[in-house]
Amino acid sequence: MLMDNHAILKTGDWIKGKARDGELIIGYIESLSLDIPEEAVKVTVVTSDNDEMIGKTIPILSKRVNKLPISKVTNKEQIQFLIDLALLTGDKDWFIELSTELNSMKQLVTGVY
Repeated sequence: MLMDNHAILKTGDWIKGKARDGELIIGYIESLSLDIPEEAVKVTVVTSDNDEMIGKTIPILSKRVNKLPISKVTNKEQIQFLIDLALLTGDKDWFIELSTELNSMKQLVTGVY
C-alpha cells in the first residue's frame, strides 16, 4: 500500500491525476511500484485529455494522483455506463455484479406495473 496526500492507495483503486507531461487522466491502479526511489503506481488509463493514452498502463508518482471516492450508483444510466466501462477494462466480475444489479432494478420496475 502506498500513501498519497489524501488516502492509502491499493491495487484496483480508481484515481484521478496528472501524467508526466501534465495530461489529466482517470484510471485504476494496476499495481504498486515499490522498487523505485519515489513511490509510484502503474495506472491503466480509462479516460484522458490525451486520447493516445487511453487504454495504456503507465507509471505515475503516487504524489501526483488522488484516490476517487467510491460512488453509489443510483440509476439505470449510471449502471449501463459502468457496464460499458467493465467491458472496456475486461473486468468480468465487475461486469457480472453490475449486470445483476441492473437486472434487479428492471425486475423491481416490472413488479410495480
